[in-house]
Amino acid sequence: MKKLTLGLIGLGTVGRGVVKLIRARKLFIQKKFGVDLCLKTICDLNYDPAFVKSLGKVNVTKDFNDILNDKEIDVVIELIGGHHPALEIIKGALAKGKHIVTANKAVISNYGQELFALAHSAGRSIYFETAVLAGVPVIKTLTEGIAGNYYHGLYGIVNGTCNYILTEMGDNKISFEEAVKLAQAKGYAEADPTLDVNGMDSAHKLAVLVQLAMGKFINVKKDIFTEGITHISREDLLYAEEMGLTIKLLAIAKKKSGEIEVRVHPTLISRSHPLASVKGVYNAVWLQADPLGDILLVGQGAGEMAAASGVFSDLINLGIDNRNADQVWIGDNPVELENLQIKSIDKIETEFYLRLMVTDRPGVLSKITGILGKNGISIASVKQKAVSKEAAVPLVMLTHTAKESSMQKALLQIKALKEVSAKPVVIRMEHL
Repeated sequence: MKKLTLGLIGLGTVGRGVVKLIRARKLFIQKKFGVDLCLKTICDLNYDPAFVKSLGKVNVTKDFNDILNDKEIDVVIELIGGHHPALEIIKGALAKGKHIVTANKAVISNYGQELFALAHSAGRSIYFETAVLAGVPVIKTLTEGIAGNYYHGLYGIVNGTCNYILTEMGDNKISFEEAVKLAQAKGYAEADPTLDVNGMDSAHKLAVLVQLAMGKFINVKKDIFTEGITHISREDLLYAEEMGLTIKLLAIAKKKSGEIEVRVHPTLISRSHPLASVKGVYNAVWLQADPLGDILLVGQGAGEMAAASGVFSDLINLGIDNRNADQVWIGDNPVELENLQIKSIDKIETEFYLRLMVTDRPGVLSKITGILGKNGISIASVKQKAVSKEAAVPLVMLTHTAKESSMQKALLQIKALKEVSAKPVVIRMEHL
């Protein structure tokens, strides 16, 4: 029997779920895996006294150093999130010879290479399954389940809040603002949902996936083109549906000819693709692997027990891996595996969806198509959705494949037209 003595820092939603699982399944884990998980100390600044009292003989503190300095504690579970003091906690725990289990995507995506090097030096492991897709085992799949595959592309619906908002807008024909309020009422969105709806949460998760799948450490702010969903309307989802498409906020990474493109943005995909059927708070990652082929992982990407499940499995796997001898986990690799160059968003080529609000007058369409043509962009289809002599009307276009730089140049010229009354909506398309 391998005994792991645990110190948990952060008794929020996920932390409470982890504690519940440790208590409820202690005997089951002992019998099935030969691992005894013993929670010794909990650290939280604002813990619930009634909940802690129900745990019996568990120490409680408001100072995380009490856990870091406890020689009996083998594993520190970091669940406070954010950069600081989470980074200092993880570094301090490694320096004290303790293993780490964390759900912190921000720390792993921004400081992973540094932390993995520290873990190697200390002969310790960092487990972080819950950093992406909560309890869905995408990290374990990449590093162990299908280890040895090359990954040419990955496409992820990795933010449950945004997926829920887009699903509600499309299925129930409500506005973005209404969908956000509904997500908040159901606990799927924070009071301030900015990090979700602006795409940054997805960017952090994409950086973690690219580290593991493609061996490249990504600078989240510098390397990942990030665009959120705040400009998407229910009309865009309706128009997409009419064309046999749907809109998803995708985290995308593609590797080809020594270059890698990494981007997060709303994306048009075919309604027949499996990712199109991933709705609500569910998350998914579509992997293009060699030699295995295409793989789809789907599951709940948020919620107390979904996230707690990933942390719990990390603890079990850590116990199994270390029953006989301390081993550094395969995911903790501080070395870049390939010399990949980041491909600038300006050089990416894709098809585009354009929605323009224009004055309904003769010659307007020819002006717009003329600007697009001069910039090397050809039109695949055009739809004018209404006719009105007074107000502006929506003009919806799909283009053939064009360069991002060409599209951005054309948009500057189109926005300058007096017949265009609002900022154009542009959505990129992917054929998966």
